[in-house]
Amino acid sequence: MNTKALFHDMTLDYLRPAEPDKNRKTQVRFRCSKEDDVDVTLVWGNDRVTMRRSEKDGEFVYFDASVKTGSEAVPYFFEIKAQDGNWTFYDKRGCCRTILDSMKFKIFPGFFTPNWAKGAVMYQIFVDRFCNGDKSNDVQTGEYYYNGHKSVQVENWDQYPDAYWDFGEFYGGDLQGVLDKLDYLQDLGIDVIYFNPIFVSPSSHKYDTQDYDHIDPHFGVIIEDEGELNQDNQDNSKSTKYISRVTSKKNLEASDALFAKLVEEAHKRGIKVILDGVFNHCGSFNKWLDKERIYENSKGYEKGAYVSGESPYREFFSFNGGNWPYNLNYDGWWGYDTLPKLNYEGSKELEEYILRIGRKWVSAPYNADGWRLDVAADLGHSREYNHYFWKRFRTEVKKANPEAIILAEHYGPAGEWLQGGEWDTVMNYDAFMEPLTWFLTGMEKHSDEFQPQRIGNAREFFDTMAYCGGENFSMSSLYTAMNELSNHDHSRFITRTSQKVGRSSNLMPQSAETGINKGVMREAVIVQMTWPGAPTIYYGDEAGVCGFTDPDNRRTYPWGHEDKEMIAFHKAMIAIHKSCPELISGSIRELLADNNFIAYGRFNRTAAVIVAINNNDFEVTKEIEVWPTGIPRDTKLSNLITSDYTGYTSDGSSVRVKDGVLTLTLSRRSGTVLRYNSFAPVSDDEFWADNYFDFG
Repeated sequence: MNTKALFHDMTLDYLRPAEPDKNRKTQVRFRCSKEDDVDVTLVWGNDRVTMRRSEKDGEFVYFDASVKTGSEAVPYFFEIKAQDGNWTFYDKRGCCRTILDSMKFKIFPGFFTPNWAKGAVMYQIFVDRFCNGDKSNDVQTGEYYYNGHKSVQVENWDQYPDAYWDFGEFYGGDLQGVLDKLDYLQDLGIDVIYFNPIFVSPSSHKYDTQDYDHIDPHFGVIIEDEGELNQDNQDNSKSTKYISRVTSKKNLEASDALFAKLVEEAHKRGIKVILDGVFNHCGSFNKWLDKERIYENSKGYEKGAYVSGESPYREFFSFNGGNWPYNLNYDGWWGYDTLPKLNYEGSKELEEYILRIGRKWVSAPYNADGWRLDVAADLGHSREYNHYFWKRFRTEVKKANPEAIILAEHYGPAGEWLQGGEWDTVMNYDAFMEPLTWFLTGMEKHSDEFQPQRIGNAREFFDTMAYCGGENFSMSSLYTAMNELSNHDHSRFITRTSQKVGRSSNLMPQSAETGINKGVMREAVIVQMTWPGAPTIYYGDEAGVCGFTDPDNRRTYPWGHEDKEMIAFHKAMIAIHKSCPELISGSIRELLADNNFIAYGRFNRTAAVIVAINNNDFEVTKEIEVWPTGIPRDTKLSNLITSDYTGYTSDGSSVRVKDGVLTLTLSRRSGTVLRYNSFAPVSDDEFWADNYFDFG
C-alpha cells in the first residue's frame, strides 16, 4: 500500500446554508495510488459506508461516498485495507494505527467563514506607534495620572519604550497617520488592517477601555480643548484638559466620523478593517465605574458604580462589600484594580449593551469588517455563560454584517468555540507562531527561554502543526487563522533570531538589534506566506523593527530609515501568496522532514507549490518526492523566489523533476518557493479548495 498517495479531499463550502436540510447529502472523496488495490471504508459518525471508485487521474484513483449531513456536527475517518492484508486508519494526521477523537475529521453543517478572509494578508497596527498624522490630538505630559504616574508625551519618535511605564508614554500615532499611509499598505499588498484597541482609554495600548461607544479623540479629532493640565495632583477629577478632551460630544462624534472615513478609504483600496474588542474587562477610567472621577461632574453622564451605589451600572461589576461613595471593593481581572472584570451574569443590561457595541461598529456608518476578541475564553464567570454569550455575539454581529469575521485571542485547544456557533477562528499561536519559532530559532515566543535542542526539529514542527491544528480547526477556521510571527504581546521575531534571552527590563533595548539573522527572518516569512491561514504582519516587521517582548515590541515604525530590502522581500512574498490560489485555499502535505530541513507542498487540482527551508548553517542537497502533490513525474518547476543569508532572488529559473523526485540544493539559512501550474483545468465542483493537512 502506497501511503504517500493516500489523501482526503474535503470540499465543504457548499454546506454554507445556515440551516441545512436534515436530508441533505454531501460527497466525501478519498484518493489512492492507481497502483494500489485497496478497499476504503468511510466511518461517518456511527455509520460505516463503503466508498466506490469514481475516477482515475494521472497517478491516482478516487473513491467517493454520498452521506447525509443533517444539521449536527459529524466526526469521521477512513479505514483502508489492501488485498495483501495491510490496513491503516486515516485521520487528520494521515495514516495511523489508532484513532484519536481530537484528530477525526469533522463536518459542521452551516459553518462558513467569509471568503474574503481566507488567506487574507493582514497588517496589525498598534496605533500610537505607527504614524503621527495630527499633532494637535497628542496626549500631553501631565494631562492626567494613571497608576501613580503622569502621562508623558514622547518628543523623540525613535526613542525606545520605557521598560516599566510604556503604557503611559504617548508617541502621537493616530488614525490620521493610518489614513496617510493607506497607499503604502495598498502597495505592500495588504488585504486587512487589524487595529489594536482604538476606543477611549487612558493607556497607549488601550486594553483598558474607558468608553466603548466612541473612538479616542487622542487617536481621532479634538475640536474642544478646554481645561488645564494636572499640576502634580494624582486626583484625576482635577485633570480638566483630559476630561474635556474625552467627554466632549463634539470631540467624540468627530473622532467616530474620522474612523468611518478611514474605513471608507480603506475599502476603496480593497482593504478590510478589523477592530479589537476587549469585552472581558474594562478600565478603571471606564464611564460605568469611574474610579478616576472623570465623569462624576460631566454633563450627560450617569454616576459610575465606584462613585455611587445607586449607579445604573452598579451590577456591571462584582462588588464584595465596601461602602459608597467611592467603593474600591470590586473584582479586577487577575486582581488588577485598573482592569475591572465585567459582571455579565449579574446584569442582562450589560450583556445587551456589549451586544449593541458588537453590532454598532460593523454597521453603517462605520462598517468595520469584524472583531478580534481579547482574552475571549475568560469572559464571564463560567464556561457555560462564556459559550452562551459568544453564541449570542455571533448571531448579533452576523445579523448586522453577514460578512464580518469573528476571531479570538486564545492559547491552547479552541475546538469547543470553533464548531460553527461562536468564533470563526483564532490567533494561531499553537499551530503556527510557536512551532515555527522553535524550529527556526529555538526561542520561546517572549524571548524568555532558549532551548537549543528544539532548533531544526522537523518532526516536532510538523507534528505540532498537525496535532494542534487538528485540535482547533475545521477548514473554514484554518484558512482564516491569524498566522503571526510577532505581535504586541511577544518579542519581535527578528530579535528571536539572535537567540538572546531577556527583556528590555534586564537588557539594554539596543541588544535586541544585535546578533539578528535576516536569513532566518526571511525563512519565517516564506513559511508564513505559504502556510494555510491568513498571514498577519505586525507593523514594522516588514521594515526590520526589532524588540524584546512587551513593551519593547511596541517600538515606532521607522519612517525614513526602514530596511527597504526587507520591505521589498515582504512585498514579493505577498505577491506570490496572492497570485497562487493553492496558497489561499489549497491542500498541504509534508514532503520531507530532516534535521533543520523541511519541505511541504500546497496544491489543488490545477497547480502545486513546493516550499523548502534549509535552516542549517551549511549547504545541503535533498531529494524530495513531489509527485504526491499531483506534479507529473517528469517536468519542470518555476522558481518563484529563493532567499538565503545574503538576500533573495526572483529570477524565474526552472528546476527539474525526474521520476517524481525533485533534487534540490539550498545554501545555508535559505528557503525557496517553486511552482508547477500546467494541470488541465477542471470544473469548480472538482476544485480541491478545502483539503486538510496530510502528514501521513
